[in-house]
Amino acid sequence: MSGQSIPIEKTGLIIVDLTNDFLAPDGAYGRAGQGAPEIAALSERIKPLVDVMRAKGGYIISAQFTLVPGKGGEPIISPHLKELRPFLGKGDFAPGTWGNSLIDDLAPADLIVEKVAYSAFYMTRLEWVLRKCGIEKLVIGGIVTNGGVASTVRDAHVRDFETITLSDGSAAFSQETHETAIAALKPVSRIATIADMIAEFEAR
Repeated sequence: MSGQSIPIEKTGLIIVDLTNDFLAPDGAYGRAGQGAPEIAALSERIKPLVDVMRAKGGYIISAQFTLVPGKGGEPIISPHLKELRPFLGKGDFAPGTWGNSLIDDLAPADLIVEKVAYSAFYMTRLEWVLRKCGIEKLVIGGIVTNGGVASTVRDAHVRDFETITLSDGSAAFSQETHETAIAALKPVSRIATIADMIAEFEAR
């Protein structure tokens, strides 16, 4: 089945890591003064597409990086991540918390998947949920382009989902990194803008 013939009811928008702990001023990254203007602007930029997909019957899927609490509630953090982000502590990115929820501007999601690594497919129930809901086409955006977005797109591709990567609905900590990652995804995914997708969905 070609991508053009897959109906919006079988299409999901995967929003990668646009959670309060990453984006909100009171979230884990905000409290630590971490962020980038391109990343901060994403939720407002992607909201019109979220609204159109919601109105037309598509799925809004939030893939949320999660720090699983271990003994005593201390988060289980990979050594490389702890070194990169020493400010992360108890309660940050914890399952079921406000911090680890889709940013308020875009909520609520129809489907939520907690992930423990870059890809929304790695060791999660995402593929099972997508198959059960009959979702065949995935529009993917979020942060960061060269991390969670790229890994999720590639994993979707090898699972035979029709994939579209949002060139202006994704962001990295630098524009150069973002553009390099988008260019590298062209062999495995269609690249489109938010406006492209809104126009397609509204035309149906």
